This record gives sequence, structure tokens and C-alpha cells, in this order.
Amino acid sequence: MKTGLACIGLTTLDVVARAIDALPEGEGTTLIEGIACAPAGTAAGAAMVAARLGMQVKLASAVGDDLIGRFIRMALDEAGVDLSALETMPGLPSSTTVLAVDSAGRRPNFHALGAGMLAWASPAALEVATSARFFHYAGIGGPRLDGGAGADLAKAAREAGAIVTCDLISPQASALDELKRLAPFIDYFMPSAAEAKALTGQDDLFAAADVFRGLGIGGCLIKNGGQGSVMVLDDIRTTLPAYAITPVDTTSCGDSYCSGFIAALDRGWPPLEAARFATATSALVAQGLATLGKLESFEATELAMGQMTLNGAG
Repeated sequence: MKTGLACIGLTTLDVVARAIDALPEGEGTTLIEGIACAPAGTAAGAAMVAARLGMQVKLASAVGDDLIGRFIRMALDEAGVDLSALETMPGLPSSTTVLAVDSAGRRPNFHALGAGMLAWASPAALEVATSARFFHYAGIGGPRLDGGAGADLAKAAREAGAIVTCDLISPQASALDELKRLAPFIDYFMPSAAEAKALTGQDDLFAAADVFRGLGIGGCLIKNGGQGSVMVLDDIRTTLPAYAITPVDTTSCGDSYCSGFIAALDRGWPPLEAARFATATSALVAQGLATLGKLESFEATELAMGQMTLNGAG
């Protein structure tokens, strides 16, 4: 039986600093609470979290041939992520984001474009996509994946027996057309609320989920930050509350939700319970800096589900 998870899409390095509530004038030094660096992005961030949750993970993406790219490789390797399909792009920098997180957990960011968007349907990517139990296609918006190459990859993974999940790099103008190509091969689509509204023109998230399912997608989970998430499957139509936490850094919450959901499905949890586990995963990530936050393990996350308070409870 196939095991593990393969991810394809964006890879970046996140440099996160907190708390920065205003940029000071001049060149003086301001002391802050902390700074953290970690691989991130729709593919690498999801891979890091899934590995922390105990999954075997392979990453198909790209980094530059610079020091940042070497750091990303080192950190992912130490996390246990298989990098056999992670390409190094000669002459290009690695994608990097600096995030100035304020006291409320908001995160204005500054992004330098690089190799991270250039994942493609390489032979190595095809191999990992068709050999894993789960294939997380987090590449909508990737210039070398959009237009059919990515859809062919998702189709191959699905035909090989993988459960295919999907997320977006960005909800650009072409994203809905790309989603239509991918829809027949997607078991679970997991956009953010902002992305769902931008793609469908629907303010009601259930209506947005219906639009996505009308394209042929199996099920839809829409991530809505502190409002929780919306889940629409054949037999489920519900809102799941978020946990009542004090956020420190919400940078990778969306990617961690995806990974938590996949990791719980991998353990045999039914989709509704897997979505609740995903909510707990993102809540733990939000309570610390960068991609992993306060996330420790699958077992610790399961324990936290009984200890944290849901919004509106009690």
C-alpha cells in the first residue's frame, strides 16, 4: 500500500520578526521579542508541518543556488522531508519573505521573487506524485504548472490511487480557469476565505463552496482564520469553530491546516474529525513564530484538542 505525502508548489524562506507595530525613523536599534527563520510556502510549509506530524513527506519545488537555498535544504532535510524532487535553479535567488508581525499577530510582509515559484511537472515530480498516498497540489499560480502541466500531474497522481488535495499560491485572474482544469482530479480543495470570495464572487462561503463543487471537485474546506472553517462534502455542510487563542504569528496557518487535515486522514480519521484536527494544528502554529510555531507532534496536537477552548464554547 502507498504511504506518505507528496507536495508541489511554492517554496520560500520566511524571516519572521515580532513584534513590530511601527517602523522607527532613523537608524537606531529597537529590541523586539524574537526572530525566526523557516522554510515556508504552499508546498514547503505544508511539507514541514506534515513531517512534524509524523508523515513521510516528499517535496517537489525549486530553490535558488544561493545561501538561502542551501539553508532551506538544510532545514527541510533536518525536518525529515525527502528532497529528491527539490530542484536547484542555477543563477537564481531563492524566494524569500520578510514578515513584520505586529502585537495582534497581523503580518505585513515584503517578498523577493525567486526560484520558489518555478516548480514544474518534472520526471522527479511525477515520480513522487504517483508514488505517494496523498498528493498536495499547492501550485495554482505557478507559471510552469498553470495551463495544463499541473493538471496532468494531478491526473496522474489520482489515476495512481492518490488522494489529491489542492491549495493556491495566489488567486490571480487565471486561477479559476486553472482550477477548472484540475477539478476532476481534486478530492479536497482548501482555499482561504479571501481566495474563495475572489475566485467565485460569492461572499457567502457555503455558496462559494458550491461553486467549486459545481466544477467537479469532490469536497471543499474553506479556511476563515479566527472565524474557523467551512466544510462541504456530499454528506456534510457545516462550520467548524476556531480555537480561542492569542495569536503570535498567523503566517503559516493556512498551510498547516492543510497538513493537519491530510495527516489526520492518513491516520484513518473521518473527514469531519480530520478538519477539527486541522483546526487544532493551525491554532498551535499560530501561537509561535514561523512555520511550526508551537507544533510538537501528532499526539501532542490530539491532546491539545481536548485542552484548548473553542470560540463560542463555555
